[in-house]
Amino acid sequence: MVRIEVADGDDVDALVELWVSLVADQRPYGAHLLAAENRARVREFLANFVATGSVLVARDDRVVGFVMFRIESGAYEQDVSRGFIDNVFVRPQRRGEGIGSDLLAAAEDVLSERGADVAALSVLAENEGAQRLYERRGYSPHRVTMERPLESDTSSRED
Repeated sequence: MVRIEVADGDDVDALVELWVSLVADQRPYGAHLLAAENRARVREFLANFVATGSVLVARDDRVVGFVMFRIESGAYEQDVSRGFIDNVFVRPQRRGEGIGSDLLAAAEDVLSERGADVAALSVLAENEGAQRLYERRGYSPHRVTMERPLESDTSSRED
């Protein structure tokens, strides 16, 4: 039986390991983050999210997944309060059990309680499995980020 709970300080080590796994999983889809090289930096980042109650974990006898979220703030006034899901990860051997959906639903509930009108997230364009999960939860494209290498034999300055 998997429980969704607010992460606490005792979960930070497990969260760091899961984050490293998440980043390693994203590399085949074109992610630029380096997993192990960011371990120390992400420990501080995750500890800050945990301290604000902005990480939920899925656990049975150990942490099997997590979601990080926040209310987006920026320099511009907007006509909605937007909650942002920063990361969702479930251990590969536990995928397909509904844990990712449960984590998303719980994060959406907390964001709503904190005043968010909408929830947003980013997904790598080539990660079709994650996109299917988010689409089943009612997410649809809002903004598309595009990139290209700046040094390439095929680069073109033509419009």
